[in-house]
Amino acid sequence: MGVYKTSDLRKGLKVQIDGEPYLLQDVDFFKPGKGNALYRCRLKSLTRNTMLDRTLKGGDELEIADVEEIDTVFLYKQGDTFVFMDSTSYDQYELSEGQVDEYWKYLTENLPVSMILFNGNPITLSPPSHVEMKVVETEPGTKGDTATSVTKPAKVETGGEFQVPGFIKEGNVIKIDTRTGEYVERVSI
Repeated sequence: MGVYKTSDLRKGLKVQIDGEPYLLQDVDFFKPGKGNALYRCRLKSLTRNTMLDRTLKGGDELEIADVEEIDTVFLYKQGDTFVFMDSTSYDQYELSEGQVDEYWKYLTENLPVSMILFNGNPITLSPPSHVEMKVVETEPGTKGDTATSVTKPAKVETGGEFQVPGFIKEGNVIKIDTRTGEYVERVSI
């Protein structure tokens, strides 16, 4: 397995610490008056969704994580398990509710999703940045409420709930930003 030297560290690298994969979220370089340069690293565990802070000295090394990102399609949910299919090999992968985390709100049938494998096993996923979903339940807007700041909850086909403008009705298709969970726009059908 290869290693990253401290001079190679940058945001977005996937490293392995104590046999567990981490995503490097932030690296701050600083040099105190005397001694070695130091690198303050903020890492996110790809398996446990926890954060780790590490300070490394110049010349330290971090092991490269054996992670692979593949394109999959969400097929269906069975009990507490979400089933995905590799778009090229047609292999099927299963993720638990814990591994899917809050992304369940965006998973509609046949949605393309990037899945991260660690040592060949699925550990987490990342949905596309925007998804389109049908509104299945929302209260009707109040007549005359045309102010853009007026919002109301709307339930979508996945069971997730999002804040939408007052003019959205049941049956509308809306676009949601999966990075923030916010309404983007109403989609014309």
